[in-house]
Amino acid sequence: MIAGLLPQVSHGLNVSTAAAGWLISGYALTVAVGAIAVTAATASLPQKPVLVGLVALFVAGNLLSALAPDYGVMLLGRVVAALCHGSFFGIGSVVARRLVPPERASRAVALMFAGLTVANVLGVPFGALVGERWGWRATFWAITAIGAVALISIAVLVPAWAGARGGRADLRTQVRAFRSTQVWLTLTATALGYGGMFGAFSYIAYTFTRVTGFSTTDVAWLLVVYGTGLVVGNIAGGRGADHNRDVTLLVSLTGLALTLVAFGLLASNRPASVILVFLLGVFGFATVPGMITRVTDAAGGVPLAASANVSASNVGNAVGAWLGGVVISAGWGYTAPLFVGAGIVGVGLGVMGWAARGAVDAGSGVERAGGVVRARRP
Repeated sequence: MIAGLLPQVSHGLNVSTAAAGWLISGYALTVAVGAIAVTAATASLPQKPVLVGLVALFVAGNLLSALAPDYGVMLLGRVVAALCHGSFFGIGSVVARRLVPPERASRAVALMFAGLTVANVLGVPFGALVGERWGWRATFWAITAIGAVALISIAVLVPAWAGARGGRADLRTQVRAFRSTQVWLTLTATALGYGGMFGAFSYIAYTFTRVTGFSTTDVAWLLVVYGTGLVVGNIAGGRGADHNRDVTLLVSLTGLALTLVAFGLLASNRPASVILVFLLGVFGFATVPGMITRVTDAAGGVPLAASANVSASNVGNAVGAWLGGVVISAGWGYTAPLFVGAGIVGVGLGVMGWAARGAVDAGSGVERAGGVVRARRP
């Protein structure tokens, strides 16, 4: 929602647009670092209280932003709120998996991440609407209240057994899980897949207005089309991953690369652009449930791996957006980030293919069950 409030925040705190932009960049960088650091620091604790504490941190950060008297306090509020983000999704995905049978693990993660996809659809217009009517601080007050409801709901409704500390939760064991080649290949594929999508998406407003010919007022509903694609892709990706995870990931990355190429070639065509931005959301987010369950399975179920996956996606976002900016600055035009994104995703597809083959060729006694590679019992 902060993206729809930047002009108001910039004016209200008397800072430049570039400085206001750090309220987004600072948040993303904190997520990338905090996802691993906070998960590691809480490794020995029961996971339900940790989840409650993380949402409390989110509430505190947004409350600080709502009350911020100056830019420094505002940025601090964003950093505090961001500290919970990666760890919440990492630990939360592990808890969500415990609530369902193993064959529904990816769908459980998809359902949890459905909140994130819906937020992408509603966040910007909601923030802009509330901010325009009652001021930008009112938006942060609203988010603080929503966070408080989430905190109470988790405390009351999530069963304690699902959030208990497992026998593999100690930090040494969690770090040891990163010796697995499959963990690193999955994290790399995640970073490249996200980097390709968001490297292109970061400049999509310019593509729509400078190439396709849409007005600036059209961008809002076009973003809703993209967000709707995220929701569809998340659901489809969860179901597909529970059936055959690696095939679903390979198909999704292939579809994403082809969509980006097609978008770059057809960006001047309005109907095609609407369809392709929807498919960008579908294929882009169809990888999320499968990547999360894949990396946690490869790591033996430790939450640190799931949090590292969130960090990898944020690193990919930052690098992809930077490369998109480089090609635009070089004068290659506003379709160039789409082709760069396709190239990045293509590399990610190669890494994912390597990972999938490595899982199949891991040795005798390996079988696929519900999309998860598991060793046969003797």
